[in-house]
Amino acid sequence: MSCPICGEDAAQKYRPFCSKRCADIDLAKWMNGSYAVPSMREIDPDEVAEAVEEALRAESEAPAKKPH
Repeated sequence: MSCPICGEDAAQKYRPFCSKRCADIDLAKWMNGSYAVPSMREIDPDEVAEAVEEALRAESEAPAKKPH
């Protein structure tokens, strides 16, 4: 099996990647949005706004966290 990032042979420790570097590159692509899972669902702006408001409300109503 070859590394999906650079094409080198995959290392057992980092499979399917050849190294930690290539595994980290792949993770960074997921985290910055370079990779995305397509969705057939249309985004409803009102639904998104409602979800954000609800999350903010829940956060403000949560008990304050004490520092360690």
